[in-house]
Amino acid sequence: MNATSGTPRPRVLLTDPILPEGLRILEEFVDTEFLPTGLTGTASDNALRERIAQYDGLIVRRQLPEDIFERETKLRAVVRHGVGVDFIPVERATAQGIPVANTPDTNSNAVAEYVFSAMLAMTRRLSEFDTAVRSGKWDHRTTASRNSRELFGATLGVIGYGAIGRRTGQIAREGFGMKVLANTLTPSSLPTQVDAVDLATLFARSDYIVVACPLTTSTRGLVNAALLSNASRQPILINVSRGPVLRQDDVIAALADGTLGGAVLDVYDQHPLPDDSPVRSAPNVLLTPHIAGITQDAMRAMGIAAALTMLALLQGERPVSIVNPEFSVVKKETLQ
Repeated sequence: MNATSGTPRPRVLLTDPILPEGLRILEEFVDTEFLPTGLTGTASDNALRERIAQYDGLIVRRQLPEDIFERETKLRAVVRHGVGVDFIPVERATAQGIPVANTPDTNSNAVAEYVFSAMLAMTRRLSEFDTAVRSGKWDHRTTASRNSRELFGATLGVIGYGAIGRRTGQIAREGFGMKVLANTLTPSSLPTQVDAVDLATLFARSDYIVVACPLTTSTRGLVNAALLSNASRQPILINVSRGPVLRQDDVIAALADGTLGGAVLDVYDQHPLPDDSPVRSAPNVLLTPHIAGITQDAMRAMGIAAALTMLALLQGERPVSIVNPEFSVVKKETLQ
């Protein structure tokens, strides 16, 4: 993007800060502004509605209100700082001829490494033994041989085999000697060492199950009581997708009756997790605050990718990360 004297610079709104490396790339060519700090919920939605008409681009790190694109706007680009575009009402953006893009593959390794830290924390019961040592119960170590397991030789089931699923499967096979099963819409794309299976088989044969599919109409409530009833090996369930992919009450019931051997949840039906959420008191569950993909490395890569993608879109380019390529047809029809 060439900065021409006398030509107004495009204005880009960021819902939240990004790391300096990405911001510097943006600010060489555009004027950037942020939402006021500390806004959540209704206050955040209202601030976005009030400001959106002033900007040429929007970089998204939080949930947008469903009606954000229904007002008159000069927006020419929306970029998700991350992968999941369920934060963005994509169909409404498309109807307005606005391209929406994301930053795929920038945090897949971070999420995959989180998966294995979660698996190891659960199977080696690290929190439990930490508590025992702190309370002076050194002899609790005698339970380790009965209840701790190794990952080597175990079976990992992965629901959704995109960038995160692929990296998770690679680490499982090459790093831990695990057998990998996958449920995916594109089984022909799987590595030869990964077996494509249906969901019932995946739950029946897996010792660990990772949910890594996007949240869509078809995946909402995917992991429910009927599917969980197939679990025969007391698997540990790890969700790095979106909270609503799981039926929360069904997962809690499966933890309580031993159908699941444990769960690690990084996402929930509602963020932040409410104080009275029944998940907090569920047995054998490890909870984290949606941090699976957040590392310095991943955030740097996402910030740079978001900045470069935004600049490309503002110049009229069509990067491969556009998630609604049909927007151009709508835009062309509108111009005609």
